[in-house]
Amino acid sequence: MASRQQLTERELSGQEPEEIGQQAMGPAFVASAAAVGLSLYYFFFRGKRQLGAFVGLWPPTILAFASYFNQRKMRQQLETLTQPGTKLKDAFDSMMGNR
Repeated sequence: MASRQQLTERELSGQEPEEIGQQAMGPAFVASAAAVGLSLYYFFFRGKRQLGAFVGLWPPTILAFASYFNQRKMRQQLETLTQPGTKLKDAFDSMMGNR
């Protein structure tokens, strides 16, 4: 049976925590893969090594931004769940889907 925090979380977001994380990382993963492909294209096929190396630095930046926004969304959910009288451990377990 779901705890009260899990029900509150589902009512607020309408989604499971895993689904939220996958949605946030999906477009970022596609953009990162495209940047890697573009980097390889410039580096090997066009012979523009500096441009290829520059574009090759984009994927970690894209994934870092996606991770930041994902963490920010989780923090907002946590702040919503941690109301006075709520145990922090229960809120974490609810947010991470451990219960």
